[in-house]
Amino acid sequence: MSVLPDVMAAAASNPTAKAIKAIALGVGAGLGTIGPGLGVGYIFGKVIESVTRQPEMRDEITSIQWLGFALTEAIIFYAFIFGLIAYFLSGG
Repeated sequence: MSVLPDVMAAAASNPTAKAIKAIALGVGAGLGTIGPGLGVGYIFGKVIESVTRQPEMRDEITSIQWLGFALTEAIIFYAFIFGLIAYFLSGG
């Protein structure tokens, strides 16, 4: 017999374990936003640099910028959703 279900049941009934899980979810979601935050800053910095070098390509650069922004921001939502899934599957 596995003791894992017993441990999970004990952790689910323990308020301290619930608090630790909630803190872990918050830290995980927070750390999951650092990379995309840096990516968004990098994208917009490079767009400014590109437009100042080639102003005639502003429209094309801007359309590519928004695509990159949307894809980078999607990572934040994935990190948050995966954190919620892990939290609730562990007996949150």
